[in-house]
Amino acid sequence: MTTPTEEKCVVLVNGIPASGKSTLARALAQQFGLPVLTLDSLKEPFMASFAPVDRLRNRQLGCAAYQAIWKIVGQAPASCVYLIDAWFGFQPKAVLEEGLQHAGVTRVLELWMAITPDEVVARYQARLEQRMPGHPGAEYLPELRQLAERAQPMALGPVLQLDARAPDVAAAQAWLQRQLQRQSARALSASG
Repeated sequence: MTTPTEEKCVVLVNGIPASGKSTLARALAQQFGLPVLTLDSLKEPFMASFAPVDRLRNRQLGCAAYQAIWKIVGQAPASCVYLIDAWFGFQPKAVLEEGLQHAGVTRVLELWMAITPDEVVARYQARLEQRMPGHPGAEYLPELRQLAERAQPMALGPVLQLDARAPDVAAAQAWLQRQLQRQSARALSASG
């Protein structure tokens, strides 16, 4: 748990499936030396162990991975800022708020990967062959299209929206640098 002078911060790299979250998270992790947690990296070992995985089991494993993320964040010191690569809208916003609270997170930064329905369908379809069995297949494309039409950032703190077709990684890096510097300045003034 954080003390009154400490802020525990996470960076949500948010967007619907195939919006480019993982590519952005890797670039930011490389630039800032921050650890990355992803839903897929936590759930895919279980998908492999419990194969075959249907859509319901995939969702159950996703929910469990989501809870594991907040357990990991909760056990880390306040100075550890995680990049969390996930589609946060797959559950109600209240579930995210509860996870953040249990993890002791007091500051949320969000990078939102905005993508058009046509672009996300094309991207998802292009990578179907590369996805681990157990992830939704081509039958998911109509649902994904509808999701792209209504998906929004979580907006629990500052948000930077990026165009997923050509994300400005330099702008994302500069924005995150400013946000993290503000957090450091507040921590210094609170402790001094």
